[in-house]
Order: sequence, then structure tokens, then C-alpha cells
Amino acid sequence: MKIIVAGAGIGGLSAALALLRRGMDVVVLEQAAQLREVGAGLQLSANATRALFRLGLEDELMAMASEPKGKRIRLWNTGQSWRLFDFSAVSRERWGAPYITIHRADLHDVLAKAVQAAAPQALQLGRRVQESHQTESAVRVLTASGEVFEGDVLIASDGVHSSIRRQHFGADDPDYSGIVAWRGVIDAQRLPGHLREPYGCNWVGPGAHVVHYPLRGDTLINFVGCVESKGWEVESWSARGDRAECLRDFAGWHGDVQTLIHAIDVPYKWALMVREPMSSWVRGRIALLGDACHPTLPFLAQGAAMAIEDGYVLARCLAQPDADIHSRLALYESLRIERTTRVVRGSNENARRFHNPELAHAEGAQAYVDREWSESRVADRYEWLFQYDVDALPLQSRDGISALSRPAP
Repeated sequence: MKIIVAGAGIGGLSAALALLRRGMDVVVLEQAAQLREVGAGLQLSANATRALFRLGLEDELMAMASEPKGKRIRLWNTGQSWRLFDFSAVSRERWGAPYITIHRADLHDVLAKAVQAAAPQALQLGRRVQESHQTESAVRVLTASGEVFEGDVLIASDGVHSSIRRQHFGADDPDYSGIVAWRGVIDAQRLPGHLREPYGCNWVGPGAHVVHYPLRGDTLINFVGCVESKGWEVESWSARGDRAECLRDFAGWHGDVQTLIHAIDVPYKWALMVREPMSSWVRGRIALLGDACHPTLPFLAQGAAMAIEDGYVLARCLAQPDADIHSRLALYESLRIERTTRVVRGSNENARRFHNPELAHAEGAQAYVDREWSESRVADRYEWLFQYDVDALPLQSRDGISALSRPAP
């Protein structure tokens, strides 16, 4: 089986590697002439690290990652701190894999090298997919440079602005969430000792929140600050912002937040958009993956994890014997769509949770945090996410009938 993967981001490379590990012929078409990832951090919970480790990447990832001891909640103005949960002990013991934080570029590099090691010619750079077509027996992809690639399946992992989704599923209709996110990576040596401690931290306040956590063996600190704002709706990872504007957005916040902002080399900003979850990801031999089909707000820290899971489960479905391609892709969609939709909804809910007006004053904040981050509520929000095992997932559809036994549509 020959698989064409459009897009060499984290989702596309994860899918390509999982497919190669199962002996399939894979070509990855990437529009960029050089592989580069935007500098930002990621949180990868046990559901994602488990899948990556099973692809053979444990040593390479752990050499580049940080493994925070835990997560804390802090109040926007007073700095009051509450312990949420301990990562290092709980994640490995309870879910069998670590919770790590890693620079996006480092994860991308590990995946790209693994794909190239498995199949040196699999990565094709400078190939922008211009259009794609399918017949009963094949898919055909035309690049902007005029090259033609043919295969059995086309996987669209070309991101939130997917051209393949637009061609085959129609244009999406995003709404501005009302939130702008600031991000930056900080050299940890620029910060005082208490801000370099190996913990993830969520600052919560009325109308805004801040997240920071360590990267690269605790030598870097990733910063993300989200604020409710009007008048700027540019959905871009590469739009540079102004430090003075960022400081104004967090005026009145605790001195530790001000220190973090001052230490950022280049602050970037992007408008967070909300999209309704799709009801279908598959058209014949064409299937969507990752942000192409379920873009989500970053408030559950599961965007990259969902793309990694997609790629792994897709490879399992396509590797099943004695079934036609239509049924295998239908099974992939059926197994993934409910979970990813729940992530999209949960991320939207967390936006409201982090910005609640009750957090305006310390008196109300104590009761709010005690309620919203109680042990039982944290378990309800995260247990189902972290315990998910890409290999333990039964290969049958949501209605309990194996899609592999069904005839092609």
C-alpha cells in the first residue's frame, strides 16, 4: 500500500513514521524547502508519550525534554499558589508513561530524523500540494511545481488552513474566540531561581491567564499568556508582537509575570479561533488528520497529542488485513472523532474556567480554586485523556460493529 501524506508537521510525521513501522510505502509532501518548526513549547501527557515511545523514540525524546515535577495554580495578582498534581510520580505510576514538556522544534526534529532513517526518500521538501483527485482505485496529487504523485491513500495533515480539506470538504468557518495569545521562549538563566523551578504553572485571573513551564532539560522556559481582547484577529504563529503591548495586557499582574515578559527575546502573538468539530473526515481514499480536521484551543494542552494519536491509530487501521481501503479509513474516523470532539469542547470550557470573574479577588479565588481544581474535578477532566492507549484500542467502530467487515460504500 502506498500512502501519500501531505504536510510534514508533527501530525504528518507521526503518521508517516507509524505507517513506515508497519511496512507501508510512504511519501510525505512538504511545501517548505527546509524543515523548520516555529519556536514554542509543547506539553505531552502520557497518552502522547506512550505512542511516541512505542514508535521507538523514547531515548531521543527524553534527551531533549524536561519532565516537570508537577503543576501549580497561581493567582494573577497575589501570586498565591495551589498544587494541582505531581507529574513525575503520578504519570509514570498511574498511566505508565511520563508527562513531558518539549520544544516543538526538538520534537519535530526527532520525528523527521526517524522518518528519514526508516525511508531516506520519504520526505519530499518543496512540494506544495496544489490539487488532488481520486478514482475507485487510486489518488493522484499535483504539486505547484507540476509533479504528480500517485498512491492508494492521501492523508491530509496540512494544518488548520488545509487546502485539501477546502477542496474536498469545503471551506471552514472559524469564529474569533475573543482571546489573543502571547508566546515566547526564555533563557532560564535570565530568571530568578524560583521561576526556574521544574514545575508547570498556570496563572489564572479575570479575563486572562498565563502558562509557563521548563524546556530542554530546564534550560529554557516556555511562556504563553492569553488575554481577552478585541480588534486583532490574525491567526498566525509567526506574527511578532511588541513587548510593551504585552506588558499592558498584563498590567496589574504579579511581579513574577512581569519578570517573565521582560525576559522574552521576541514576543509573538496570535488570535485564537474557534471551529465547530467536523462530522466527517473521510472522502473515499482521502482522510484528514490533526489540525486539518480538529483544530482546538490550547487550553487542554492536547493539540499535538491528538495529532500523534491520529497518526498511530490510522496506521493500525490501514495495516489491518482482508479489508478494503474505504472500510479502513472509515474505521479510523469512527475511532477518533468522538475523542477529538470531546477535546475541542473541553478546551473551550477551560478557557472560561481560567478567566472566571470570581478570580478577581483572593477571597473569591480560594473558594473557586478549591471547587474547580478539586481532586475529583481534575480527575474528571484529565483521567480519560491520559489513560488512553493507542495499542489497547479495539479496532471496531463506535456502534460496536467492525468497520473492517463492511463492504466499501
